[in-house]
Amino acid sequence: MDTVVADRLQFAFTVMFHYLFPIGTMGLAPFVAWYTVKAARTGDADAAKSARFWTKIFAVNFAAGVVTGIPMEFQFGTNWAAFSARTGEVIGQPLAMEGLFAFFLESIFLGVLLYGHERVAPAFHALSAVMVCLGSWLSGYFIVVTDAWMQHPVGYAVAHDGTVTLTSLGAVLMNPFALWQYAHVLSGALVTGGFIVAGVGAFYLLSRRDEAFGRAFVRAGILTALVFSAVSVFPTGDRNGADVTAYQPVKLAAMEGLFESRHDAPLDIIGMPDLKHKKLMDPVAVPDLLSFLAYGNFRANVNGLSAYARELWPPVELTYYAYHIMVGLGTIFIAIAVLASLLLVTSRLFGAKPVLWLLMLAMPFPYIANEAGWVVSEVGRQPWIVYGLMRTSTGISTNVNAGETLFTLIGFAGMYFLLGFLFLFLTLREIGAGLDSHTPDTPAPSAPALVS
Repeated sequence: MDTVVADRLQFAFTVMFHYLFPIGTMGLAPFVAWYTVKAARTGDADAAKSARFWTKIFAVNFAAGVVTGIPMEFQFGTNWAAFSARTGEVIGQPLAMEGLFAFFLESIFLGVLLYGHERVAPAFHALSAVMVCLGSWLSGYFIVVTDAWMQHPVGYAVAHDGTVTLTSLGAVLMNPFALWQYAHVLSGALVTGGFIVAGVGAFYLLSRRDEAFGRAFVRAGILTALVFSAVSVFPTGDRNGADVTAYQPVKLAAMEGLFESRHDAPLDIIGMPDLKHKKLMDPVAVPDLLSFLAYGNFRANVNGLSAYARELWPPVELTYYAYHIMVGLGTIFIAIAVLASLLLVTSRLFGAKPVLWLLMLAMPFPYIANEAGWVVSEVGRQPWIVYGLMRTSTGISTNVNAGETLFTLIGFAGMYFLLGFLFLFLTLREIGAGLDSHTPDTPAPSAPALVS
């Protein structure tokens, strides 16, 4: 196997496994903050139970994310030394800021949140939950900024020896590509968080246990999923797509399976890319719609893949199918959230077992949609490791061969299988234990029970 392929496979595996956990922490953090603040403000014992419950599940996600994130940092040196040496002055800045500011903010206040409820004032305990939420979101932003620079490099200059030097940290941190990319990532995480909370609530309702909490979780999760499923389409998905159109038009062509340039480009709902004959097989298309979505004009020209040299094409099939999986699942999420919301406002949701089953079984699918979006973003960037500036093939370490990389990949797969099993065991154990196991050690003042 080619060394570049082996290095890409290893990094793809480790980053996709790791990405599961930041999705969970970013999506669950606002629920932890909400219930903790509500408990501190009102003295609601049920809100305190909910806060402790979601804090423990958040902490399991956080711990797994830390463990799986560390190997990726080392891979920049072991597998991608040429890339790190050439661009380290730029990418090192947001990565260092993520560790020094966001990670420490999140981890320190998570310690207070987990162990400080008996030792600190309720107001400070509530503040710690807000800081954990802020830290998780800020951490995500610095990581997205790093990736966005690789998608659309700004604020740099190329030195005489070919290394990339930083000319404006502000330009890197406020990269226009990063702003909508981060908004789209965050909305996807909140869709995931919404469906997790709603799914757990549905489980309790179907099990006929902790039903007051189940109703509260379903209500909160569905409303979150409804709002951010829509936000993932517009404006975040639309504006992120506009950036791809402006800065990475060949990726757009691969995402849509458009081989020939057209002034009336259709939006293909489904189809099968045929690279040999350079066409989309058996498409189901909406005429002219891609031209409108890309440029706001039904007659606008959209460049197809044939407008670019073949060596500049990303892996077309993988980019195309990943994009359509993401969009298809996003559409399904909207449909589920709308259906559940309609039943909620008509007071029929909590007794609608088929819909509750649907909510419970839907929990894994936002993860799949988020991972598919990552594939579109990163695989669609190929053959560039830094778009238009540095090819992936020139970024690898020259003293690491494919066999060594595959050997360590097998090791990662084994360790991550055990870690994934442990994560599921701990999470399901918390859910199975129920809310009664999360009674605060210090009784809360009497207040009305949690009803929302």
